[in-house]
Amino acid sequence: MRQIRRGCDELLVESEFSRKLARSHESGKPLRIKLGLDPTAPDIHLGHTVVLNKMRQLQDLGHQVIFLIGDFTSMIGDPSGRNSTRPPLTPEQVQENAKTYYAQASLVLDPERTEIRYNSEWCDPLGARGMIQLASRYTVARMMERDDFTKRFKGGIPISVHEFLYPLLQGYDSVALKSDLELGGTDQKFNLLVGRELQKEYGQEPQCVLTMPLLEGTDGVEKMSKSKGNYIGISETPDSMFGKLMSISDTLMWRYFELLSFRTLDDIAALRRQIEQGMNPRDAKVALAQEIVSRFHSRKAAEDALASFEARFRHGELPEDIPEVSLGAGPMGILKVLRESGLVSSGAEGQRNVEQGGVRIDGERIEDKALQLGAGQYVIQVGKRKFAKVLLS
Repeated sequence: MRQIRRGCDELLVESEFSRKLARSHESGKPLRIKLGLDPTAPDIHLGHTVVLNKMRQLQDLGHQVIFLIGDFTSMIGDPSGRNSTRPPLTPEQVQENAKTYYAQASLVLDPERTEIRYNSEWCDPLGARGMIQLASRYTVARMMERDDFTKRFKGGIPISVHEFLYPLLQGYDSVALKSDLELGGTDQKFNLLVGRELQKEYGQEPQCVLTMPLLEGTDGVEKMSKSKGNYIGISETPDSMFGKLMSISDTLMWRYFELLSFRTLDDIAALRRQIEQGMNPRDAKVALAQEIVSRFHSRKAAEDALASFEARFRHGELPEDIPEVSLGAGPMGILKVLRESGLVSSGAEGQRNVEQGGVRIDGERIEDKALQLGAGQYVIQVGKRKFAKVLLS
């Protein structure tokens, strides 16, 4: 149980799950453990792997994991955490994105022991009659207990009726799959609990729920998301992945160790003590970057990425005497950082340099002019000759 609990936010209901585990052990029948992802974008990023890693742990303990691709629900759009109605995807967009999902998830899960399902299998056949019958099993009052719906209703922000269908259909997935445990991010808690209630309605033993924390993106502020430009895709090149991991702040590095590293908690604690005793945090970050790149590429690719990263600093790209600038508290937008550190004379000049590929952070070219930098120290380069070592507290 200690291994299962590592890194998780909540396990509901833990006593029920302990009984499920004991029964599984006695009978030799593995638990059915479900994770659903909607293919709203073509790539899986490191934020997704927080829960995928937990799935792999459970898989290695002998349980049956089900990787559910929400091809039907993604056409509705998950309203979790939204303050407006999410534009639905077209069937063509969903199909295109779904093509890459399983291949990428297989970099974490063992494909030979993973059950792959699409929720269109049971959602499409429901039809209008079945959808009405499903909707009759949950109340509007219970639906309005959801925090984002409550805030939007009180704020006079429209809620479309179809958005109520999303948690119902995600819950119905658990009925169709007879899941014993469903995993998801903390923002999915309401949807996962709907699954428990619907299973009771359909005469099934309710699933337990395990939520994992949401991983902050490279900006250290918002959750990792491709739409926010703060993501690290698991199919990116080794050099790109390594460079992005090296760009995170020293503070955020520990969050990444906790949620992404396969090191033991004791190992991570020992690394913290070494840094407190004078070890350069950069060395720990290198170790993390090499571990992650090795996982999704190879050990050699990680070594080559490190050599490439260091070469950018050795081969005359960095002057010996770089001015140091302290700009106060992060997060801070990159255009403001460029302006206040004296690397550009105006926001417009900063924006132009970013758009033209002339700005690098710790040797990695950036393309997002809305990038937010969290607390940490960064070597920022504009063009070939302008450098600054920027500290954000």
